[in-house]
Amino acid sequence: MKILVVDDERDVEALFRQRFRKELRAGEVDFKFVFSAEEALDYLRQLSPFNLVLVLSDINMPGMTGLDLLKIIKEQFPHLQVFMISAYGDDENHKTAQSYGADDFVTKPVDFTHLKNKILSIRK
Repeated sequence: MKILVVDDERDVEALFRQRFRKELRAGEVDFKFVFSAEEALDYLRQLSPFNLVLVLSDINMPGMTGLDLLKIIKEQFPHLQVFMISAYGDDENHKTAQSYGADDFVTKPVDFTHLKNKILSIRK
């Protein structure tokens, strides 16, 4: 399963690679990391063949926010599942993410066991 992770904090890549090392080695998941919403859209628009299944996006990023990105993804790539990640578990972000079509909402610090179960259940 190919997954795009969008977060302006670059240490997220090492964290995900560490927490999913078993699944990465087994070929169960394949991550692509980008560090802005704009970079995510550029990447999505260049995919051929389009083999991405899931986008995990932080909400609070400089420039275009994750919520803005979510809205565009759901308009232009409606087949993609999108999980929003936020350090702020406030109701307003959650409601906005839901109204824009988010498939799930994850609060930081991320419970990786729970996230892993959610991700791996998508394949089934």
